[in-house]
Amino acid sequence: MIEEHLTVAGEPLAELAHRLAGARTGRWSEDGTGRWSEDGTGRWSEDGTRALVHELGLHWEHVTDPASAGGPRLRPVGPSERRHVDEEAYLELAVTVASAGPDAAGQVRAFGRARSELTAALGEASVIGSYGLLGPYYGSTAAWGSPFLRWRGERDTLELRAGRQGPELVLEPTAPLENWYCSLGHGEEGAIGGFLGRRSGPSTAGLSLPGRWSARSWETLTASLATFFATLPAEFAALGIAKIMRLYGRVGGTAPRLFDIDADSRLMLASFADSDLGPESFGWGTVAEHPRTTETWADPYDPGWRFDGGGPGVPAGRALAEMVVATARAQGVASVDDLLLGGEAEDIGPYRVTFYGRGLTTV
Repeated sequence: MIEEHLTVAGEPLAELAHRLAGARTGRWSEDGTGRWSEDGTGRWSEDGTRALVHELGLHWEHVTDPASAGGPRLRPVGPSERRHVDEEAYLELAVTVASAGPDAAGQVRAFGRARSELTAALGEASVIGSYGLLGPYYGSTAAWGSPFLRWRGERDTLELRAGRQGPELVLEPTAPLENWYCSLGHGEEGAIGGFLGRRSGPSTAGLSLPGRWSARSWETLTASLATFFATLPAEFAALGIAKIMRLYGRVGGTAPRLFDIDADSRLMLASFADSDLGPESFGWGTVAEHPRTTETWADPYDPGWRFDGGGPGVPAGRALAEMVVATARAQGVASVDDLLLGGEAEDIGPYRVTFYGRGLTTV
């Protein structure tokens, strides 16, 4: 059976993406001749955006109506966003490309389908990631996760973003989004969440990255890991990526490997703690209790302690974070500075990934 392609108002998603990616977001000239500004001045201004909407065959009254549901919609620059823009009057033109129910599994399927079609049409995204709990311009994100892919241009970016009703295709000026994102990197605990992966090449030339933050207490680290674990399988499945990450701990002058985190469409964790420590008292189990973990670690005794966290929407993030932190401390990890993320976790396919939301030092 041939699966039908996604359509938006009867137009194939791939065709809509090509039209948006090729749209001109300059402005009409002030002399009223209808010529486009070639120097980029006035981009996403009131006049320029009206021209963009007209070029795309849309109706201004529809895309600017806050009560309009389902169709393309413009987001104007508000007071809190003005410091991130130059002359832009609008921040994005967004359209929901597929509807999905509130359950994480359905949202992941809808996002993954859109991702596959856009990747086939546009090639691999320049940037992938997750916004964490804070979406663009300080907006909230969906409970199931906040994955995104961006096809970045020097002036404009096309983004596939998780929305509340389903995945959204967003055309936006590049600079304001990146200015806002970098503004989060001021170093305070929890200032920026999620993760960002960039692919080396011309499309990411000039891309600035926010600064990281480090957890300064076990309480902060537990909270950040809880958020990370809760959405990890949903976001990785939606993005079509997978990785086994390793956590190390400074203990008695060495830094042994303490945990594996299998980040895929199902979250699996493993502990290398000695049985004498009593890992079961912290919540760990064996292969007998978590049989699916053999898909990642075939040897039932190495590692001996595992936990199957489940697929999208299933992981109990807080309980898993408390299990990991309690085990690390019992093994002699004295402070949050001594629990370390292995640097190999930052290479996922063609992307170099920075994990902002965990507050861990990378080595």
